[in-house]
Amino acid sequence: MTLPAFPPALARLNTRLPHLPFSAALVAGLNLAAWPSLKTLDWSHLRGRRFCVHVRDLGLRAWFSVGAEGFTTQIARRADVIFTATAEDFLRLALRLEDPDTLFFNRRLVIEGDTDLGLTVKNMLDGLELEVVARAMPAGLGRLLPLLREQAQARLAA
Repeated sequence: MTLPAFPPALARLNTRLPHLPFSAALVAGLNLAAWPSLKTLDWSHLRGRRFCVHVRDLGLRAWFSVGAEGFTTQIARRADVIFTATAEDFLRLALRLEDPDTLFFNRRLVIEGDTDLGLTVKNMLDGLELEVVARAMPAGLGRLLPLLREQAQARLAA
């Protein structure tokens, strides 16, 4: 599965745009689609910690933290840990098409800052089954996720 290349000029432009819209969009999506299954995990030791997801090829960064009710957008551009990868690699992770350890050891997933915190989060998320996450999603999204995964697997096999 290969996503089309994002124009480098647009990625450079994205680095100059305010981060808040992308952060808010990512947090809203995570809270809608993923939090119903993620909230069952023990996040107590991660509350108040700040995270950043950097989508390298799109030039986008999202800053957020985890609270009792889900993810919260952070205005300050500070993070305890930063996860950096391409959009395609983040998609591969989300669809469970690629193992995070493989991406990490191949330097396609970079964890900067508090790497112990980053590895803790990675291991927590890695322990979730895609089917469990899909069942906890709103009905339409929950049915869409396995279909996206099947299509991506078919493209990889072709």
